Amino acid sequence: MKYHFNEIEARWQQYWADKGTFHASNNSDKPKYYVLDMFPYPSGAGLHVGHPLGYIASDVYSRYKRLKGFNVLHPQGYDSFGLPAEQYAIQTGQHPAVTTKVNIEGGVDNQGNVIAGYRKQLDKIGFSFDWSREVRTSNPEYYKWTQWIFTELFNSWYNKDTDKAEAIETLVSAFAKTGNAEVNAACDDNITPFTAEQWNAFTEKEQQDILLQYRLTYLAETEVNWCPALGTVLANDEIVNGVSERGGHTVIRKKMTQWSMRISAYAERLIQGLEGIDWSESIKETQRNWIGKSVGAMVTFPLKDHAESVAVFTTRPDTIFGVSFMTLAPEHELVAQITTPEQKEAVEVYIEKTAKRSERERMADVKTISGVFTGAYAEHPFTKEPIPVWIGDYVLAGYGTGAVMAVPCGDQRDYDFAKKFDIAIPNVFEGVDISEEAFSDKATTVITNSDFLNGLKYKKAVKLAIYELEKIGAGAGKTNYRLRDAVFSRQRYWGEPFPVYYENGIPKMIDVAHLPIKLPEVEKYLPTEEGEPPLGRADVWAWDTNTNTVVSNDLVTSSADENSQNGIYPLELNTMPGWAGSSWYFFRYMEKAQRDEVFASKEAMDYWGNVDLYIGGSEHGTGHLLYSRFWVKFLKDRGHVGVDEPFQKMINQGMILGTSAFVYRWEYGFTPKGAEKRKPIFVSKSLIEKSIKEGTFLNDGEEFRAILDNLISSHEGLSSSPTSWSVFTPIHVDVSLVNASDELDVEAFKNWREEFKNAEFILEDGVYKVGREVEKMSKSKYNVVNPDQICEQYGADTLRMYEMFLGPLEQAKPWNTAGITGVHNFLKKFWKLYHNGADEAFNVTDEAPSKDSLKTLHKTIKKVEEDIENFSFNTSVSTFMIAVNELGAQKCTSREVLESLVILIAPYAPHIAEEIWSKLGHSESISEAPFPIFDASHLVESAKNYPISFNGKMKFTLELPLDLSKDEIEKVVMANEKTQMYLDGRTPKKVIIVPGKIVNIVG
Repeated sequence: MKYHFNEIEARWQQYWADKGTFHASNNSDKPKYYVLDMFPYPSGAGLHVGHPLGYIASDVYSRYKRLKGFNVLHPQGYDSFGLPAEQYAIQTGQHPAVTTKVNIEGGVDNQGNVIAGYRKQLDKIGFSFDWSREVRTSNPEYYKWTQWIFTELFNSWYNKDTDKAEAIETLVSAFAKTGNAEVNAACDDNITPFTAEQWNAFTEKEQQDILLQYRLTYLAETEVNWCPALGTVLANDEIVNGVSERGGHTVIRKKMTQWSMRISAYAERLIQGLEGIDWSESIKETQRNWIGKSVGAMVTFPLKDHAESVAVFTTRPDTIFGVSFMTLAPEHELVAQITTPEQKEAVEVYIEKTAKRSERERMADVKTISGVFTGAYAEHPFTKEPIPVWIGDYVLAGYGTGAVMAVPCGDQRDYDFAKKFDIAIPNVFEGVDISEEAFSDKATTVITNSDFLNGLKYKKAVKLAIYELEKIGAGAGKTNYRLRDAVFSRQRYWGEPFPVYYENGIPKMIDVAHLPIKLPEVEKYLPTEEGEPPLGRADVWAWDTNTNTVVSNDLVTSSADENSQNGIYPLELNTMPGWAGSSWYFFRYMEKAQRDEVFASKEAMDYWGNVDLYIGGSEHGTGHLLYSRFWVKFLKDRGHVGVDEPFQKMINQGMILGTSAFVYRWEYGFTPKGAEKRKPIFVSKSLIEKSIKEGTFLNDGEEFRAILDNLISSHEGLSSSPTSWSVFTPIHVDVSLVNASDELDVEAFKNWREEFKNAEFILEDGVYKVGREVEKMSKSKYNVVNPDQICEQYGADTLRMYEMFLGPLEQAKPWNTAGITGVHNFLKKFWKLYHNGADEAFNVTDEAPSKDSLKTLHKTIKKVEEDIENFSFNTSVSTFMIAVNELGAQKCTSREVLESLVILIAPYAPHIAEEIWSKLGHSESISEAPFPIFDASHLVESAKNYPISFNGKMKFTLELPLDLSKDEIEKVVMANEKTQMYLDGRTPKKVIIVPGKIVNIVG
């Protein structure tokens, strides 16, 4: 019987769907195990073969844990809100809800494009997902609870004394009793002190404005990364090399009133929590660096001729006598106040220039040294000497206090700045030469030229400096964190609406009983002409507090007089960022029948706890992982969940790289009179390489000139005066237009893109050879391979095994479709192992297995179990190949061996395993079978294949029992007919025997 993989896979995928084979129970006697993938955002491009890598790995592990007797939860869903879906909708002129649905479920979009659909693509690969628990972050019944979490954050503050979030009512109570003098909270800087009497006398608006300074989510004017092209604020982790990660657009710094999350309150707990989870050290270190814990001192420098002072955080208070200037971030709030009239123009020009550079770009650029003197001076806290105050873009408003005390002798950036602007560089390090560079080695520091710190080493000098600063009221010891509060507003349409309305400018939350606040319909998804976010285009977007419904904007009264208000108020126009829904989705999966009255029931969360295994890309090492850890810790504080960390173990899968194809456009130096008439000319890669190797026409241009003479007639309006003959621009070409021999289908290429329709091609031997390069698999590089095509041609089991076979899970590896045939041939050989009867009939017998077959089986059990537990899936595939070869050579047909073997391979190739399992007479799914038990006794050697040597040269081998004595071994060997043949009647001088190793006959 032939291996008809398409029929087999379709049959078993339907069987799993009909039977709900992988639906997890929330009430089981089995131990639980929760396996989760970072869920995908659905785009029209669909999946390429790089996307399923992590899913296949998690599926192998999920299936393995079921075989080991665990109740496994392995859910899947879609991160369906956010910028990618909205950009796709804008480009295709469709509603994001429509494109999202089509991209998930498949169909035809309004441009006639056939969309495969993520769900169908995922099902085709045979994943054991529990689809009964599917979530889509853009579904109102889901984002109702994202909105609720936001209101819970709004109604909470962080008590540093209890080190946890508490209800805002407890803070209000404290204010009413004692004011804020005794409150130790995570809050805004520069809080104004007030007494209980003052608090109780404040108006509601005054009280609410104060509470916003303490709430865990709050409104504030902040410096943000504004992307004009995308029309939204971006988080730092959404910016790469100074431009937006999505689209590569320019990002500028801008002040805006935004909702923010006080994640900084959890900085220390986020660091400490890393110690108890099983993540790679590299990801932990990435998080630690992002949080950026620093121990030092806060120092205050009074400003001369101003009432204000500048606060700075420093990790090196021991170097305070080395301060020769101060640098403020260009965005610092004091800059406008302290800049002198003489410096005003220069400062304003510099600030405008800086606004066009992102924070990341400014941090990364250590070569560019720029700054402007404000004209103002600060006062040194000890010497009282004047210190010039500069602005420089190497200081960021969002980090620390947005100001630094510059110690050029101890910091290279300060040193370079001082050198450039001819600022003094006092040396406070004993016996150190700073003529060429700054000195930063704390271990060998001895302080000098520093009054009471002279002669002290680093640690003692730090302690004494802090003590003296505290004594004169100029500073105090402090632990600081680089982690900034997370901006939570997006000026976009396709995101969770805020459950917020504004009553006389005061933000008010909508009660959970009236959620969700659904996204309204708008005509366009772009900002309004007045610059408001897209929700500003909604006509029905006001909140009626009388009916608790969304009503027409026309009903909002314009009077600021509270007595004339009709109870209808404007709703928030911003939406939540993409990370909102992905920060808690793992809890929603726990609920088997997702309820409207809870985000997840206590019973479900108590049973599943946290995620046991989380698999996803390392690109989420900061943003998503930090935010989700923050939300979980907050929900734990408020008693809504029982765990402190979301993901106990995490593995980051590597990338599958694509092999891109390139054509080479010849920039042949013609000067066109009409550029639109100029035809592109593409030169075969093989011809270019040959020319370079032989050093021919690329230098003198004669051969190319001859070729061009024949093309001049088709290049109307072009001059034939060449300026360059050896410049070629590589252009990505769709890999589907190239065959296995790297030959381009020229006609298909011309029809591929309009600008290439009239292109000319310079061929070699009648063909155009493309160039190849291994790089990230991406639709933009036209190097993606569709998994649907692989499944159709080779089968899902082949795809699954091949992706696991490519290499270690965590490493990047190139895709090579040609290599997949080896895995496919293995599966055919595996099928044949069970179908070796007459006419390829199924042939498994009840005969007892041979010792060799049992040995093969049990070494396979041992290796596969070890490999899966260690996530070394690639070596498991090699083990299966060896086992099938050995059992085939042994002509094994024993049920005892072959039944266990098919269970072993089931996590990797579940369809073929189910088919054979059913042929073995089982009515239930193979996923319910027990994992084979390893028996070490089958690997104990009872015999040894001895090399029989004559005068040190091995002539033949002889298998002998290992328990024979030396005399018994000699007796058997000497009696062997081959021994007698080689001796040819001679009597050996001696026989050397090392039991278990060698036999050597001498003489």
